[in-house]
Amino acid sequence: MTTSDTEGPVARLMFELTEPISLASFFADEPNDAMAALGLRTYWDGYFAGRAAPLGAVPPEVVDAAFYSFAPGEVARHVPQVWATVTPDAAHAARQRGCGAALVRILADLATTPDLARAADLLARAASGASLEGRVMYAALRALPVPEAPVERLWHAANMLREHRGDGHVVALMAAGIDRTECHVLFALGQGIHPAETFGRIHHLPQPYLAAVMARLRERGIVDATGHLTDAGREVRSDIEAMTDTLAEAPYAALEPAELDELVALLEPIARRLGEAGSR
Repeated sequence: MTTSDTEGPVARLMFELTEPISLASFFADEPNDAMAALGLRTYWDGYFAGRAAPLGAVPPEVVDAAFYSFAPGEVARHVPQVWATVTPDAAHAARQRGCGAALVRILADLATTPDLARAADLLARAASGASLEGRVMYAALRALPVPEAPVERLWHAANMLREHRGDGHVVALMAAGIDRTECHVLFALGQGIHPAETFGRIHHLPQPYLAAVMARLRERGIVDATGHLTDAGREVRSDIEAMTDTLAEAPYAALEPAELDELVALLEPIARRLGEAGSR
């Protein structure tokens, strides 16, 4: 497949190819085990320490603002407490090491091929080629050294691109007036999860809080009385995704069209293998 063979933005295709690489950070055992070995006792302690590490030992308000999609108080249950157990540098190194080990295990024979090394080089060039302005998480990752090992370099590049896209997604959500929890409702309903309050990222939140979220969305005509997306709600969700794709395009301008097509071809078997394994 080449970029000219697909409909829609290049950023959407690249997201589909790189997201399985990034998801090893959250789904595979190796990064979680690496964080636990540092003394971080829960999954969420490891999540916040590992993902927030490039920002440094910042207070919870900074992490909350950068991550955007956690309910009030969720970040503060882990930050800054995690920094009493581990330094940001050690947390990032453990996460990177664990993700590299997970990819080596899942990709097996693909992990040591010249094709993967070439994919890592091209992806790292794209991931390092965008503007930093307005991209807090992306800029924090750009300030870190690029790993030498090809598999870790591939993960690092995919992670940079994911956070670059995430920074833009926050802009799109804010422009649409969709808050930190409403975004999960839109995602859940778009994935056919109903009622949205059962979605794993929000089901644990207090019922009065979730009821208030749904009430706001009903008042704005985004969901109907049954809790499903209205036509207006589907349009809002579509507009957010379109803006997110548009804002995620910039890194790929760093590659020539032929290089981008080569990268797509190199990533396809990697993404397929990871997809089959659920990035676990």
